Amino acid sequence: MRLLNLLKIAYKAIILNKMRTLLTMLGIIIGVASVIAMLAIGEGSKESIRSTISSMGSNMITIRPGADDRGPARGSGGNVQTLTLEDYNVIKEKVDLLSNSTPVVNSSGQVINGSNNWPSSIYGVYPEYLDIKVVGLQSGSMFTDAEVNTASKVALIGQTVVDNVFPNGEEPVGQMIRFNNIPFKVIGVLEEKGENTFGQDQDDIVIAPFTTVQKRILAIDYLNQIMASAVSEDDAPEAVEIITEILREQHKLQDFEDDDFTVRSMEELISTFSSTSEMLTVLLVAVAGISLLIGGIGIMNIMYVSVKERTKEIGLRMAVGGKGSDILMQFLIEAILISITGGVLGVALGLGATVFIENFLNWPTSVALYSIIISFAVCAITGIFFGWYPARKASALDPITALRYE
Repeated sequence: MRLLNLLKIAYKAIILNKMRTLLTMLGIIIGVASVIAMLAIGEGSKESIRSTISSMGSNMITIRPGADDRGPARGSGGNVQTLTLEDYNVIKEKVDLLSNSTPVVNSSGQVINGSNNWPSSIYGVYPEYLDIKVVGLQSGSMFTDAEVNTASKVALIGQTVVDNVFPNGEEPVGQMIRFNNIPFKVIGVLEEKGENTFGQDQDDIVIAPFTTVQKRILAIDYLNQIMASAVSEDDAPEAVEIITEILREQHKLQDFEDDDFTVRSMEELISTFSSTSEMLTVLLVAVAGISLLIGGIGIMNIMYVSVKERTKEIGLRMAVGGKGSDILMQFLIEAILISITGGVLGVALGLGATVFIENFLNWPTSVALYSIIISFAVCAITGIFFGWYPARKASALDPITALRYE
């Protein structure tokens, strides 16, 4: 009953000063809304990164020549010649944790169909490539092992290539195209995948048998990379270790020598991007948290003003038998009510801002329940922390002095 009466008194005091209370809440509202929106953007970014990379093949493992994965030559393999078909065959034979694998050679050039041409890239691979990259066929079929063995001039093309070299809507399957003046028969069209995490168009691609590209276009005896898929995501880290050991042995590297190849799993890529996203989220939330701090200072300030304004009221309550603890609880409850109410309004504003960001700015967002719980907890703590001292000061007033206060 006592608590209920204190709640009623605190509520009436807040209602009597609506505008002042609302302005006091503003810092809390903006702070909570900012925290929820920033966390939603951070979580949405992480989910988007994981989803996009997983769509490229969550179990995928790539093996590239050279130790430095950051150099410009590494993007296309350049002139680094540390991977061979023999390396691929040894990996395929000895690593049981791989479900699919393929050697890869690639080149850039012009795709030509009549008077239409388009700059694109051609990848020479084995038929398992589609399973590794998780790419389906929109029409046609994949080339066979027999066509790889005979270096047949057949190809599959992505939707971007289709749109640019078959602009009139013709059916590409069965048609002849040229890549750098070498004729290819189109036997399939790949399903559309759009851009990947790095902004690269995954549909701007031509796929042909490995031997055809290696011998007829590039005339090389080394590989630009090896691609594989682990049996499961959990097996990928172990598969990376085994492949590394096999290649070091295959390349006769001593213990003190660095790897002349780079093995990466998609899980590592996801982890790297997620950790970067988490750091940015923490930074954004820290900036947003400053608003909560300002809101808390605002509550302390307004409670100080309230204590000053109601000094005679406090003295009167004490004179008729009110205890210091009752006065303390009264002002503390006021501070908590202001803080919690600001938190509720802040959550509503934060959720609204998240919807706006996702629908109008097209940024990926994901509101986590923990962000709302944390916001309410912070609001309650803010009300208690910043309301305690003014409330304590009010409860410590001398009744006679308070009654004489003008």
